Amino acid sequence: MTFSLENRTAVITGGASGIGESCARLMHERGAKIIIADLNLKQAEKIAKDLRGLAFEIDVRDPDSINALAEQIDNDIGPVDILVTSAGITQLPVPAEELTVDVWDSVQEVDLRGTWLSAVAFGKSMIKQGKGCVVTIASITASRSVPVHSYAAAKRGVASMTESLAADWGRSGIRVNCISPGFTLTPLLKSLVERKERDGKLMKADTALGRFVEPKEIAQAAAFLASDEAAAITGINLNVDCGWLVSTSWHTYGGIRPPRS
Repeated sequence: MTFSLENRTAVITGGASGIGESCARLMHERGAKIIIADLNLKQAEKIAKDLRGLAFEIDVRDPDSINALAEQIDNDIGPVDILVTSAGITQLPVPAEELTVDVWDSVQEVDLRGTWLSAVAFGKSMIKQGKGCVVTIASITASRSVPVHSYAAAKRGVASMTESLAADWGRSGIRVNCISPGFTLTPLLKSLVERKERDGKLMKADTALGRFVEPKEIAQAAAFLASDEAAAITGINLNVDCGWLVSTSWHTYGGIRPPRS
């Protein structure tokens, strides 16, 4: 089944690469008009040109940058129907005592504060028109103990924020949902695995399906949540992780069972 997004305007923060780019491309295929908002304007313009969309430079850490863009789009282009908050950064898995305050703060600024600022800036416009859909991007690390202390905390905050905004804005016609990706084979993860900075074999072994998530699979979830078929869904955290969350505790019992017929 294809979930149509015809005649919708979608803003994708962080849409110049990775999961954001995949969301932009798939939503374009489904009929949406795409606006890519990214710190990397040159790459954003390249993707937007492919999709016959628009690109703008944005720094999600800066409320003035976000509010100015939301106002500009509202005035010059029209109401935004869909917002995907995909802008984010990650961190290395290090012991807590080795995690610097600067790294902690930068991750929180982009991943948590940036998501909040983006959602509120574009949410104001959605409130005025009485409809809209926000899809935030968290992570499976929000649901488990992991050695990425700031990143996991920020993503858990995103999931909590999603629930709060869904309740706050529901009567205004706005749905707010969250996607928590598992290990997704973006260009960044590919490069980390190729450089042996992450163990790809172990990462896949820790999932029920025995593989990575493809970026398009996150985009498909986002397209569904933004569509009319999800009209009664708000405030959820949808894990798209190839079964990582249900599998990791099986190590205590010898690991996931091999395939059988």
